[in-house]
Amino acid sequence: MRKSRWILGIATTSMMLAFAAFPTIQKPVSAGPPSAEVKIDNFSFTPQAITVKTGTQITWTNGDDIPHTVVSDDQSFKSKVLDTDEKFVFTAVKPGTYSYFCSIHPKMTGKLVVE
Repeated sequence: MRKSRWILGIATTSMMLAFAAFPTIQKPVSAGPPSAEVKIDNFSFTPQAITVKTGTQITWTNGDDIPHTVVSDDQSFKSKVLDTDEKFVFTAVKPGTYSYFCSIHPKMTGKLVVE
């Protein structure tokens, strides 16, 4: 009985040392969906035109000191009024060309192309 405990102890210790000698294998972390960013600053969208793949998350961030919106001409997407540093995120699920503007400042325009 003592001999079997001793053998079990050695086997357990050997396995622990073997596992400690090799780094842990980890599954790759999913990077999530592709993303793109548009900055709102100085009464303009930058970049003014952007092309993305279907499934891309586009984030507009208002860097101006005044509120802005992001509204597509066909109403496919529409943000709330964005104050300074607020963001609007839209996931492009349907291919096409989407012109958009700021409803508060309609001369501010941009274009989103989804391939």
